[in-house]
Amino acid sequence: MFRLWGKEFKDNRMLCDTVICDETDDTRTHKIFHALDKICYEFDLSKPIWLDSTINEFKRHAKARFYQDNFVDEIAFDYLEIQIIEE
Repeated sequence: MFRLWGKEFKDNRMLCDTVICDETDDTRTHKIFHALDKICYEFDLSKPIWLDSTINEFKRHAKARFYQDNFVDEIAFDYLEIQIIEE
């Protein structure tokens, strides 16, 4: 089972979080993108842009933070963090 944890932070405090589970036979990349889409839908956010720094961070730690630079719209929090908690 694949699980991705999404969290919104403001002033070093978690505002909300959710865990997305995916049991399909998709590739790891597809599972990540589908889970991120579900997180954005649940949190009512536009989809973030994957910058090179975000991709590198995710490759190294299986965790990535999306700041204001990653979003086209204005966000009401400091960053959105996603983390793979089970593969």
